[in-house]
Amino acid sequence: MVSSPKKHRIFGLDLMRAAAILFVVGSHSLWVFPEAIGSWVTLITFSGVLGVELFFVLSGFLIGRILFRIFTNPDFKRKHLTYFLIRRWFRTLPNYYLVLLINILLVLIIGRDLPDTLAQYFFFLQNLTSGMDIFFTESWSLPVEEFAYVLGPLLLLVAVLFGNKNKRKQHFLWVTVSLLIFFFVAKVIFNSNHVVADLETWNIELRAVVLYRIDSIFYGVLFAYLSRIHPERWKQYRVHSFFIGSLLFLSLHAAITTTSITETPWLFNIAYFPICSISIALWLPLLSELTSAPRWISSPITFISIISYSMYLLHYSIILQLVNSYFPMAALPESMRPVFSVSYVVLTMALSYLLYRFYEKPMMDLRDAPAIKEKFKD
Repeated sequence: MVSSPKKHRIFGLDLMRAAAILFVVGSHSLWVFPEAIGSWVTLITFSGVLGVELFFVLSGFLIGRILFRIFTNPDFKRKHLTYFLIRRWFRTLPNYYLVLLINILLVLIIGRDLPDTLAQYFFFLQNLTSGMDIFFTESWSLPVEEFAYVLGPLLLLVAVLFGNKNKRKQHFLWVTVSLLIFFFVAKVIFNSNHVVADLETWNIELRAVVLYRIDSIFYGVLFAYLSRIHPERWKQYRVHSFFIGSLLFLSLHAAITTTSITETPWLFNIAYFPICSISIALWLPLLSELTSAPRWISSPITFISIISYSMYLLHYSIILQLVNSYFPMAALPESMRPVFSVSYVVLTMALSYLLYRFYEKPMMDLRDAPAIKEKFKD
């Protein structure tokens, strides 16, 4: 079993994370069925989109609650911000760079060309303002998160250092709202300057570009603020909030199925991601209060949640690409494809567990090494 301190885990948030990674992996398993068509294919494909949006909002919510506690603490010091960033980087960077190097090695082994923009991947610049190369494809979401981890705290630091110390809660809110407005306007400008003719272009040039997506993180941060400022209402209206979020989510996706991106570009380019993020964020009051579940449910959900980051990094560019290189999916008999698909998911989970157990977790544990904690001790 994956070791994890149960008392620090919230089942509802683990459920979100587990659902997110299963949606992403499930959508990419369509590679096994290259000739599949129909509404179910569209549904599975969009589940991958939903999976990443769940990750973004949940990530924003979790770091938002930490940042709110840090910046509203009367004894706030800049080293507290530094320690926050160090902890996040120990969580995200070691896995990312290891898998990036494996991707490079795999491309060389297969005999493909490395992208001209390879150096940008080491600095999370591969999709800062435009679409990225078809290399380490799933890495597009990592720059969104990394820039959010730095941008938000730095602006909050400015507000704390130069603003009224008695209004730090208000500063937190205004920094968050300002960032939401800025990146919303970025999408408005994109819609005015680009003609997007199909969803593939939309996926590459808008959905997977940092400049247009950082706000998805900060909707989670906004709801983290609400959970801290209004804890009683957060609990009192959790069911209402979940119902409204679900209704909003279903209405949004019903709307996009009745039109096309060429007919209503504003819906896809401007409205879709903010509304999707808000609808997901509205699920948080209920899910964040769902602290436990029967063991037969919580154990597998917790397991998948814990290895989700490793699964995200490994499942597509490495595992699926490598398997397809040696066992071309187009050549598989129809009867074998479901078995192959299930085997792919099981293999992904097994390798992700190994990566987590022997590399990701030991690297994360360094965050709490005495030498590091002592340096940032109050």
